[in-house]
Amino acid sequence: MTQHVQPGTRLGWTLLGPAFVAAIAYVDPGNVAANVSAGAQFGFLLVWVIVVANLMACLVQYLSAKLGLVTGLSLPEAVGARMGRPTRLTYWVQAELVAMATDLAEVVGGAIALYLLFDLPLLVGGVITGVVSLALLIIKDRRGQRTFERVIIGLLMVIAIGFLTSLVAAPPRIGDVAEGLVPRFDGAESILLAAAMLGATVMPHAVYLHSGLARDRHGHPGAGAPRRRLLRATRWDVGVAMLIAGAVNMAMLLVAATNLQGMENTDSIEGAYAAVQNTLGHTVALLFAIGLLASGLASSSVGAYAGAMIMQGLLRRSIPLVARRLITLIPALVILAIGVDPSRALVLSQVVLSFGIPFALIPLVRLTGSARLMGEDANHRVTTALGWGVAGIISLLNVVLIYLTVTG
Repeated sequence: MTQHVQPGTRLGWTLLGPAFVAAIAYVDPGNVAANVSAGAQFGFLLVWVIVVANLMACLVQYLSAKLGLVTGLSLPEAVGARMGRPTRLTYWVQAELVAMATDLAEVVGGAIALYLLFDLPLLVGGVITGVVSLALLIIKDRRGQRTFERVIIGLLMVIAIGFLTSLVAAPPRIGDVAEGLVPRFDGAESILLAAAMLGATVMPHAVYLHSGLARDRHGHPGAGAPRRRLLRATRWDVGVAMLIAGAVNMAMLLVAATNLQGMENTDSIEGAYAAVQNTLGHTVALLFAIGLLASGLASSSVGAYAGAMIMQGLLRRSIPLVARRLITLIPALVILAIGVDPSRALVLSQVVLSFGIPFALIPLVRLTGSARLMGEDANHRVTTALGWGVAGIISLLNVVLIYLTVTG
């Protein structure tokens, strides 16, 4: 049910939550694979990519939330309203492929975590991941968005503890980290990893989803003080959530750079887990695997939620979240059943996601910059310029990612 917040009736901190759900997309198994590989292969070279990606994510997620609050529309609804039926259906197909690729990465990540923790076959782990994420969606359906937010925030904290513990156990030298803040590359492989890190951070389904999350939680307040208050709270919501997600991503890279650099077989999650266990001990490795499991479970349910919102906005048909979960689980289970290398499947899923990024970011910047649509809350010229810059950089790097992946 849509809630309409009146000024002064609730404390500012109680308005936080939607951005934390969206932030799960920023600490999913794709991030683990990209960040650990970057640290193990290039040490601290790509620390700056984490910082830049997080700043970009803050802007993108705020614009998405603002669109939902100001217009009362999710991004898929706002885009679909401006398209004829054939164009809208074509747009939905690409968005649906992106959602399915997202789901593949999350289920595979959860399956790998269960394999590491309990030595379960990957297919069995995929089924368990799907069932648990289905349970989380049932909580959303029966108990509402606030309860779902609390569960997802709890899992985000588990993810943070799981990966930050490794950093605390073996902290890097400050000088090495500072040196990594200087933007630079070291050959084509470092560009590929930087693009993968960025593609695993700014994800299309999180951009689509956040607009609907903010709208569903806070409603569609009229222009003036209530809306300004909500937009202010949303900036804090996005800032805190992205700070946590950024810290987790940074921890992944720094742990790999400090402890795994130069080791063989660290280009897969399983190999990285084994290396962490050998260098930092069983307890730290166990927390690493628990963090990965929480990441797979939470991000899988959030991805299915985003897919349902995309379908409703572009097809104008509502499908129950539970049915949505079951439908999109099938491709991931097929991939696991036929024996495709799970780490390779994660990489390929990021390539598919890369195709969808411009389709989410370009309409978002254009819509939020429209005075006719957004009124007095349209983007400032500087914000719009930054938005176009972010959209251009991310789109370009993802073209590079696709090219290097295909040709490599």
